[in-house]
Amino acid sequence: MTDNAISMVLTSFAADALALGAHWIYDTDEITHQFGRVNNLIAPLPTSYHQHKQQGDFTHYGDQAFMLLTSLSQQNGFELPSFSTLWQQLFVGYNGYIDTATKTTLANLKKNGSPESCGSTSTDLGGAARIAPLVFWYQNDKEQLVQAVTQQTVMTHNHPATLSGAVFIARSAYNILHGSSPVMAMEEALEEGVNDIDLDIRIRTALDTQDKKTETVIKKFGQACTIASALPGAVHLVAKYEKDLQAGLIANVMAGGDSAARGLVAGMLLGAYQGKQAIPDAWLTDMNKYQQIFSLLNHGQAD
Repeated sequence: MTDNAISMVLTSFAADALALGAHWIYDTDEITHQFGRVNNLIAPLPTSYHQHKQQGDFTHYGDQAFMLLTSLSQQNGFELPSFSTLWQQLFVGYNGYIDTATKTTLANLKKNGSPESCGSTSTDLGGAARIAPLVFWYQNDKEQLVQAVTQQTVMTHNHPATLSGAVFIARSAYNILHGSSPVMAMEEALEEGVNDIDLDIRIRTALDTQDKKTETVIKKFGQACTIASALPGAVHLVAKYEKDLQAGLIANVMAGGDSAARGLVAGMLLGAYQGKQAIPDAWLTDMNKYQQIFSLLNHGQAD
């Protein structure tokens, strides 16, 4: 199981890096015009929100996931103060995009200094999408996993829908690592409860889109960052490409919009099921933090 847990984390990061170049381009024809079929890691355009990033870097979502993994390794588990400190340090002189949820959280931390009560009210998927390192660390303790996922999500995205989505993703990944197929794992997570009726309905609807075209489905749910749009898009990707990780993550990028947050989630669940052999070698070797991530994961495995 640990090997698939490692591939879960690596694929989540790889999906974010794959999305970097075309991230937040909503016109799918423009993506094709600028990049062709995005099947390898590419650098963003000079006009991108990530214009200072290089090929193989992460978006701001992936960078935050890396800080989470670093914190887990340093503390041998999730400690909110440690994660909060590293997370804040990330954005000192940061060369990437700083979104509204981050700006709000940083401002709240400056006012009251408490990571338990500084979160924004953002409904963006980004806060819930960065949790693969937590699933790796607590792959054999679902209760502790849900507790840690809740704490890390609320720190920056203190909205009931975002929190409900984060717990759903964590339970789905846990279920996959313990033998369920991705679709079965997500159905089991639904039965465990999603404390947001609208999100529950959207996830159930997305599970029934396996035979539909990805671009059409994602445009219908919405290409934007909100969890009500982006999480059902990720669920569709996992259900449709349950046996073809590479095709699913490429289709995610080509569908436009917030492909990075969708990719972190879809990559996590598909990687947990299909294993490292399903990840193209170049997606890993071209990832600038690959060796660091692998080292941090090995530390966690040894412990």
